[in-house]
Amino acid sequence: MSGTVILKKTFRSGQTFAVVVNDILYEPVQCIVNAANGGLAHGGGVAAAIADAAGSVLLADCREIISQRGRIPSGHAVVSKAGELPFRGVIHAVGPKMGEGDEEKKLVSALREAFDLAEERRWRSLSFPAVSSGIFLVPAATCARAYLRAVKEFFAANPMSQLREIRLCLFMGPLLDTVKKEWPKAFAD
Repeated sequence: MSGTVILKKTFRSGQTFAVVVNDILYEPVQCIVNAANGGLAHGGGVAAAIADAAGSVLLADCREIISQRGRIPSGHAVVSKAGELPFRGVIHAVGPKMGEGDEEKKLVSALREAFDLAEERRWRSLSFPAVSSGIFLVPAATCARAYLRAVKEFFAANPMSQLREIRLCLFMGPLLDTVKKEWPKAFAD
C-alpha cells in the first residue's frame, strides 16, 4: 500500500519529496523514522505502533543503544534494527518537547541527522512521521516548517545523495492542513 500522495516536489538532481497519507508501517521505502523520546521507550503513538510491529529485536537493540550511549538528546537520531518490519532499519529521531527552547531548530536537526544516517547506509528511500507534534506539543506550524526545511536543506546540501526519495507520512487532519499551507512558502523557488 503506497498511500495517497498529497504533495510532491522533484528537485533539480532528481530527488523527490512527497507528503503522503498512509500508515508508516506500510510505506514502500527502505527505512522509516520513528518519533522517539530520549530513552527510546516506545510508550504511545507511532513509536508504540512501530515497536509492536517490529517485535523484540528492535526493543533489544534500542536497550543496547541506550546502555552504550545513554539518553539521546533532542535534536539527534540513532539507527536500530527493524526486527520483523520489512525495512532495512528504523531511525529514531528525538524531537524536542514544547518549552525546551529552539524547538524548530532541534526538530530540523533531528530530521537532518536521520536523513544523514540513511545516506551513510546508502538507503535510497525513507519515510518519516509527524515528530514532536503529538504528546511533545510542538505547534503544528513549527513542525510543518521544520519538516519542510529539513528536507529542503538536506537535498540542497546533498544533490548526489544515495537517498533519492523522502516521504512525510501523515494522517488526515490539522497537521497535514498546516503542511499544505507552509508548502508554497518552503518551495517558492
